[in-house]
Amino acid sequence: MAKTHTRYVCSHCGRQTAMKMGRCPNCGEFNTMQEVVEEVKKAPSLKAAARAQGALGLPQSRPQRLHEIGTQAEERLFVPIEEFSRVLGGGLVPGSIILLGGEPGAGKSTLLLQTSALLAQEHGTVLYVSGEESAYQIKMRADRLKLDAPDLFLVTETNLGRIFDHVQALKPSILIVDSIQTTYSDDIDASPGLVSQVRECASRLQYFAKTSGVTVFLIGHVTKDGSIAGPRVLEHIVDTVLYLEGDPFQSFRLLRSVKNRFGATSEVGVFEMQGLGMVEVPNPSEAFLAERVVNASGSAIAVTMEGTRPLLVEIQALTSPTAFGNARRTPNGVDMNRLQLISAVLSKRVGLRLFEHDIFVNVVGGMKVSEPASDLAMAVAIASSYHDKPVPADLAIIGEVGLSGELRAVSQLSARLNEATKIGFRRALIPKPRRRLEDVPPQLQLLECRSIADALRIVLH
Repeated sequence: MAKTHTRYVCSHCGRQTAMKMGRCPNCGEFNTMQEVVEEVKKAPSLKAAARAQGALGLPQSRPQRLHEIGTQAEERLFVPIEEFSRVLGGGLVPGSIILLGGEPGAGKSTLLLQTSALLAQEHGTVLYVSGEESAYQIKMRADRLKLDAPDLFLVTETNLGRIFDHVQALKPSILIVDSIQTTYSDDIDASPGLVSQVRECASRLQYFAKTSGVTVFLIGHVTKDGSIAGPRVLEHIVDTVLYLEGDPFQSFRLLRSVKNRFGATSEVGVFEMQGLGMVEVPNPSEAFLAERVVNASGSAIAVTMEGTRPLLVEIQALTSPTAFGNARRTPNGVDMNRLQLISAVLSKRVGLRLFEHDIFVNVVGGMKVSEPASDLAMAVAIASSYHDKPVPADLAIIGEVGLSGELRAVSQLSARLNEATKIGFRRALIPKPRRRLEDVPPQLQLLECRSIADALRIVLH
């Protein structure tokens, strides 16, 4: 007996769902979902596809000596969006598979729609497959973004077999699947989004990318804790994992690389959500400091590294006498444990009575700072608010704070100092180096200190 598959199609807008609904989730019309029963043609498995590859005379795998393997520079597809290209490592590698995750409403579909339109103009046919929105909805977004790409094709489909049929007919250079959690294979008797379906569909798409040379983008849903939904093996299957981060109340979005087989990890691209979509920010340090109030207490400028890029961010702190027995520590953009450590060091090594004060720390612009090089800036901001004395407006602060109150050196100090000079800072507070620094801008005055107590005496004298 042939296997059948039941789906429900809205007679008003054409939206497909896997279960019966009284109201269409797309257009909102009632009693328009009609049942459609189809006979399922079993798609070839990965093993069958591998056997077919050998039958067609395609190259088979064989062991090679290391010195026999030729090396050549990998050819990358040019990405017109510079910030996106930076995160990818300099462009798209043909045959790679890229996973993009992010919170709902972060702008994943908007960013990839903009990118696909530009890629279609540069490299020919691009196929955008949506399992969550109709082609009409995507067209409305494209009109709002003023996109014009004759070689960009849209289709609403969730069945993996039919997606491959469209790919075979169009032969695109780039395939975008939005999203992997809505895609299903007929070979797996499970609902879309379950572990077995996600693993099977991702494996099929990976095999297709590697054997055809087509670059594949996958959009992934995230769970409540911010990780990509589905099995962890999904992140091992793909070549690159990107996260689109951003505070829903801020306009800035950070595209962060957490895995990249063809480039540096932890690389960051900065975008701003505007009426015309995601606009890249070529100089994010200036953008983060644009609304800074100079000569205000509780504000310090830290120079942090995001991948290979130095960024200047403003760290704000506010101390207030507590009205309760236990003083609160409230971080936004910094780690809670790091804030408690800095507070304890300031209390023990400097003598600030912070146990009587609530402390609030905020990183301006929706940034999240996690590296220890921002410790000294956080400590200076807290002490500045506690004494109600402003930090000099032209001072950048770099350094890690130890439990004994000592200041420790940080990596890539020269790159940080050069970035601070470009933005207009004339002084930098740094830990005393063990050896002479090289490549330091001559117009930058270095204030070197060994302990956090010495640093506070220099800044808040």
